[in-house]
Amino acid sequence: MLTLHRAGLLLADPSGEPVADGAVLVEGDRVVALGPYAPVAGARERVWGGLLTPGLCNPYGQWLLETAYHPDPREELGEEPLLLDGELDETRRGGSARRGLQRMLGYGTTAVAGPFTSAAVRTAVARSGLVSFGGAGERGGLDPLAGAGLAAAVHRPLTVGGRADFAVFAVGSVAELGEAGAGSCLATVLGGRILYRRR
Repeated sequence: MLTLHRAGLLLADPSGEPVADGAVLVEGDRVVALGPYAPVAGARERVWGGLLTPGLCNPYGQWLLETAYHPDPREELGEEPLLLDGELDETRRGGSARRGLQRMLGYGTTAVAGPFTSAAVRTAVARSGLVSFGGAGERGGLDPLAGAGLAAAVHRPLTVGGRADFAVFAVGSVAELGEAGAGSCLATVLGGRILYRRR
């Protein structure tokens, strides 16, 4: 099925210029067209306010998923990653990783740095659909834009024939995104599927 994602501003490649009233046409998990909006017969249309960009990569994935703990909301410990005393068993580590990955999606993350030594974390990452890559950073937070510009945070540009991994942010320009950060994410699309949508 064809899905047309339309946004007020499309930035397919951070080294290029944004396209006003841009769109990305997706079939399955691939981008089949991108550029200025034009209606496509038979396509389901999603209209997003703000800026549509390629998905972001979080270079702190290893720390966030294997060292930090993402509390269960029922624990009433907040939503930020914590450092706990003592080791977590694999079951608890897996639950923490799944919650952490879900929170990363809320920051437009479509790729996460490993490598991961915990079997529970490797399984959680594989099942999430996020792309895993080597080259983990040190300790850091959920926002891939913190301390890095958009060009450094983009996993890979959107291209025709490429995987449909992108994010939409509630901002009107790239400069506003730099100020607001990735916490302004409205939606994250991974392999053509909306895996996060702000409520």
